[in-house]
Amino acid sequence: MENNTRYASGLRTMEELFPQEVRNGMKEMKNISPDLWEMIVAFGFGDLYSRKTLSLAQREIVTITTLITQGAFDQLKVHLHGALKVGLTKEEIIEIIIHCIGYVGFPKAVQAMGIAGEIFKETE
Repeated sequence: MENNTRYASGLRTMEELFPQEVRNGMKEMKNISPDLWEMIVAFGFGDLYSRKTLSLAQREIVTITTLITQGAFDQLKVHLHGALKVGLTKEEIIEIIIHCIGYVGFPKAVQAMGIAGEIFKETE
């Protein structure tokens, strides 16, 4: 796929996933590193998230799980917004986090649950 097409596809996917205020926050990366921003949009969302086999909700389940595993809690905030926007429920997100306890331990799961609670309050 041509780079302009990948970038445009990535932007469309990001619009589908994230509320405007979340996308505005993400765009700060463009000011810091336009090259990294291009990679995030074109590759991350244009190539990976735009594939057809998994739904955006399924992709967010995978993403939330891997972010918790890595302890990447700043990115988790962004993707919790995305998960809610593409149809995951509060209850499903809570269950994903609980399920992670067996693989990542209580400290990461507890931190993830606290972040989820903040996002749930913001979006109510």
